Amino acid sequence: MESSVLLLLIVLVGFFLLLVRGHPKARGHLPPGPRPLPLLGNLLQMNRGGLLNSFMQLREKYGDVFTVHLGPKPVVMLYGAEAIREALVDQAEAFSGRGTIAVVQPVFKDYGVIFANGERWKALRRFSLATMRDFGMGKRSVEERIQEEARCLVEDLRKSQGAPLDPTFLFQCITSNIICSIVFGERFDYKDRQFLRLLDLIYQSFSLISSLSSQVFELFSGFLKYFPGTHIQVSKNLQEVLDYIGHSVEKHRATLDPNSPRDFIDTYLLRMEKEKSNQHTEFHHQNLMISVLSLFFAGTETTSTTLRYGFLLMLKYPHVAEKVQKEIDQVIGSHRPPNLDDRTKMPYTDAVIHEIQRFSDLIPIGVPHKVTKDTLFRGYLLPKNTEVYPILSSALHDPRYFEQPDTFNPDHFLDASGTLKKNEAFMPFSIEHLEAQSSARIQEPAQEPDAGQDVEYRICLL
Repeated sequence: MESSVLLLLIVLVGFFLLLVRGHPKARGHLPPGPRPLPLLGNLLQMNRGGLLNSFMQLREKYGDVFTVHLGPKPVVMLYGAEAIREALVDQAEAFSGRGTIAVVQPVFKDYGVIFANGERWKALRRFSLATMRDFGMGKRSVEERIQEEARCLVEDLRKSQGAPLDPTFLFQCITSNIICSIVFGERFDYKDRQFLRLLDLIYQSFSLISSLSSQVFELFSGFLKYFPGTHIQVSKNLQEVLDYIGHSVEKHRATLDPNSPRDFIDTYLLRMEKEKSNQHTEFHHQNLMISVLSLFFAGTETTSTTLRYGFLLMLKYPHVAEKVQKEIDQVIGSHRPPNLDDRTKMPYTDAVIHEIQRFSDLIPIGVPHKVTKDTLFRGYLLPKNTEVYPILSSALHDPRYFEQPDTFNPDHFLDASGTLKKNEAFMPFSIEHLEAQSSARIQEPAQEPDAGQDVEYRICLL
């Protein structure tokens, strides 16, 4: 009995000593950062103000590029517009990998347009952008669909007859309906039970993913995935959405007219048929399913939240709202709906929409990236597959680019003559999407806007 206890004690002490020695040294030379604890990493060094505030404090000590251990995983943080641009634009190919989000990984895996990597990502993104950009092929354009949804929104708002109203639900409906119209070729009534169920599943999943338990799961997913938790409910919710998408795909397949594609699914199915003899094609059923789910997942929450922030900011800054209204009256009037051609004639409204996106700061830490090869960056050698977080909030509040970074001020995007000006630090959803002409990830026309941001702009304008 005593020998067994002694053996157990020796094993525990040996295990403890291995942990105290820290993680084995990675190939390369990571940027500086706080010394991690075994297993916990730097978690105990994060303050109660949240991860973003903690990263801001670490940046003051270690500079614009530093390493933080989130649990057992080292992550390189990019702080400020210049560091993010240098990585995601100047070395775009090396930083083009997508990091994993553990809580959705069992559903998305490595498929679809968001979480795919390498050639798969390039092919799916090129197709998605082209389909969004040229959508319709003789049918209704994306802009016409947004105009229709805007009219439906106005009608519902008028029903309140001026009474106090929380428009959150309506904003969710119109953004999701536009995605439905593009993807499924139909819009839903705001009281449609199937539509409401899809909305509930998506927004419930967003809420669960943002919870503390999901954040803990991200850090220790290798262990916690074997236990009950929010990750199970997230997978269940997204699987139900996938089931609906699967039924819709089968309906599209049965009614497909090659000469008259109706929507994203039809266009994808035609591409699948065209490449059916290619054994290495990325246009197969699994990528279709996850790409459609990705459009829902990424496209609804960001746009509806931007609208909500925009209305709140207009209420808080009535002098800005008055100038926007004046420009609308001068350029558009009340006899027709706005269209995208009005954008160049409305620099102040355009600047306000940009400032809403900057100030609302919807994705402060950005989507995780990872380097696709051993990468030399600012004198540090990042081993292949090192995860990298672009702290987008630090760019959107960079005092070198925004005179009053913590103040809502549309002048951030206007020059002395009142003309819209480009700001290098404007990256509300990331930056590689906006700089395709500099990116080795995918060659596209210069200054071509990201499809998601372009749709978001159109919705805000309309």
